[in-house]
Amino acid sequence: MLKFKGQSSLIDSIRAVLDRIKAKATVGLALITTAQGKFFSNGIDLAWTLSDPSHRPLMDSKLKSLVFDLFNLPMPTIAAITGHASAGGFILEPSHDYIIMRKDRGFLYMSEIDIGLKIPAWSVILVKQGIVDSAHVGAAETMKEAVKLGEKLVSRKWDGKVYAHNRRLVFSDVLVALTNVSVSRL
Repeated sequence: MLKFKGQSSLIDSIRAVLDRIKAKATVGLALITTAQGKFFSNGIDLAWTLSDPSHRPLMDSKLKSLVFDLFNLPMPTIAAITGHASAGGFILEPSHDYIIMRKDRGFLYMSEIDIGLKIPAWSVILVKQGIVDSAHVGAAETMKEAVKLGEKLVSRKWDGKVYAHNRRLVFSDVLVALTNVSVSRL
């Protein structure tokens, strides 16, 4: 769950790690994003978000910034989904180039309609990008396949600057949506 505590949040921590990775990026890297336990991500801390009207725009802005950062990394990205990805977690998974998921447990789910929340306009373009590249039995097998794919991608020794440029071009519609669409609810 993406929790906020004052100015510090899990999203801020993830973005800081991505900044460090981006700063040290060299030829032949890949990023694998995963989680342990039942959830890849269960989305935002709903109680916190609904506790104050100012929290929703802040959450939208932070999640939108994280998605933007993932699309701008100078390396291929792999989401190894070993558990449920709902709401904000479902928005994070298509922010990766490749999605590897376990098929024996876990689901992808946009829960907003069930809980009466409108999704941010910018997130719609991500849902249209595609869902899962491959599915595997169990968390261990899912991670094994994600690492295998990562090693294959790293062996190609792609130039990170070229990779980032090409990704920005291919996903220009996503990046436009992330930079030009208001985070307010429609």
